[in-house]
Amino acid sequence: MSPAYREQSKLESEKEDVGLRAVLQHVDGNQKAHLEELIELLRIPSIGAQPQHNADTKAAADWLSNNMRTAGLENIRIIPTAGHPVVYGDWLHANPPAPTVLIYGHYDVQPPEPLELWETPPFEPRIREGYVYARGSSDDKGQLHIHIKVAEAYLKSTGGLPLNVKFILEGEEESGSINLNAVIRENKKLLAADIVLISDTSIPSPEQPAIVYGLRGICSVLMDVKGPARDLHSGSYGGGIDNPLNALCHIIAKLKDEDGHILIPSFYDKVRPLSSEERELLAKSPLSEADWLKETGAPKAWGEPEYTLVERLGARPTLDLNGLVGGYTGPGTKTVLPSTVHAKLSMRLVPDQDPKEIGELFRKYIATITPPSIKVNLAIREGAPASIIDYTIPPMKAAAAAYTKVFGKKPVYTREGGSIPIVNQFRSQLGLETILMGFGLPSDRAHSPNERFYLQNYCRGIKTSIYFLSKYAELAGQGTSSS
Repeated sequence: MSPAYREQSKLESEKEDVGLRAVLQHVDGNQKAHLEELIELLRIPSIGAQPQHNADTKAAADWLSNNMRTAGLENIRIIPTAGHPVVYGDWLHANPPAPTVLIYGHYDVQPPEPLELWETPPFEPRIREGYVYARGSSDDKGQLHIHIKVAEAYLKSTGGLPLNVKFILEGEEESGSINLNAVIRENKKLLAADIVLISDTSIPSPEQPAIVYGLRGICSVLMDVKGPARDLHSGSYGGGIDNPLNALCHIIAKLKDEDGHILIPSFYDKVRPLSSEERELLAKSPLSEADWLKETGAPKAWGEPEYTLVERLGARPTLDLNGLVGGYTGPGTKTVLPSTVHAKLSMRLVPDQDPKEIGELFRKYIATITPPSIKVNLAIREGAPASIIDYTIPPMKAAAAAYTKVFGKKPVYTREGGSIPIVNQFRSQLGLETILMGFGLPSDRAHSPNERFYLQNYCRGIKTSIYFLSKYAELAGQGTSSS
């Protein structure tokens, strides 16, 4: 390396450091304003799954488009869909070879019911003990708002970003992103990028960051079991009629053994085995079984004994009964044999398991264990395959460096048990890998009453994402590709 080149590199590095300091100073000086904005967004009851809140959900999309425009982002547009709109915005003035990052988030939230379990109203944000309590605070309004503030910090302090950014924010993630696939398919050029960045996951603790490199897929089933033509008196007909509720329980009991192994033939045939290297990687997780039991309130951990708790939670498939409806459940007793009962089930899937194939295996097995005394009807909903991301690619390295810089500790790598179907859509439709940089905590109570978001993680999330963009741009400038 020539002396002139070294001197030029030193000058560029010093200039970058000055720029980063200005960006970070902007963040520190505007924390109060950022929090006020977040609280304003959290007040909007954008419950996308409930039609009575359609106007509220649209209001959240409008709020975000205005907030993005104020931040300095450009080409803001609201893309209509058959359901709730998609909000788009970008900033595309970075010099080559700067990459383009497509930032995804969702502004719809889970229904807040049961309301009586909330300590404060779900859409009246309250700050207590360092947390902001409100529906959507962690999942995902708080986390998506981080990235708008990152763009704002760069644009307001230095006039530009170190790379190109595009935003796509949807209002139907909690309902399965049913219309987003069409938006992606019809706007491939608009959404072209090098990677996707999503903050909709969690880290183990405020002190320990983590990068999620795998997500489970899902296959959901609605099961209707029908017996007699009408509800029957259990005294007059009991013993001669196969009670559909009893029969359903017998069927459910044949799906798994006592240790959690799924009994459907061929269910495990395509499960990708965990390599010794990956098991060592997952073993570095700081998850404490004692802390996990305290957080869940369960008396004891349970599951396949040949796998660790961390492996069972993210890298093994599951089958669970999520709801059972049938018979009389009101006050007192009613001795009745119900005519029809219902069950809701879900199967979380791992890499190489195909949701459609698993659904058919489930259907065939149910047919073999259904007695002739009842009839079973299955509705297998469209599922999503699992996602696995190469944790050695440059954007992952940039994410690890950013977490380490802000948290003062290297992130662990983990696979999360939940599903984010859009990750597969970005891969199949746009050919993009996704970097999952979450800032939630396991105790955030996402989808539950009293959802909350740790405000220190909100602030750290902004700074971590600032460093991520800077580091990823640096790697790209060194000629390192994103794949």
